[in-house]
Amino acid sequence: MVVCPALVGRIRHWLSDVDRAREQATDRLIVSLAALTADGVRASGQIGDSDPVQAIEDALRTFPADELVISTHPPGRSNWLEKNVVEASEVFGLPVTHVVVDLSRRQAAV
Repeated sequence: MVVCPALVGRIRHWLSDVDRAREQATDRLIVSLAALTADGVRASGQIGDSDPVQAIEDALRTFPADELVISTHPPGRSNWLEKNVVEASEVFGLPVTHVVVDLSRRQAAV
């Protein structure tokens, strides 16, 4: 199960403007599911709450995961690391694997 939080900034949240965030989350979900399918992995997915820990909690209500894999940007560029999302996710009592993805470095290599 892939969960892509709809990442809404504070101002957009206050203005109830979540459409762009949902579009971006949908794009991330489509790319993620396509990559998994290409590697032979059967997966489903959903758009989650803008709070990643809440998104995990919501997904766990319907999907009995045995591990959490959390993907973040590198330190210094990751809001999730600054907010301790990886450590906070340990409250679910599941093993947590943290994967750091540096898209800018990857794009520079291409």
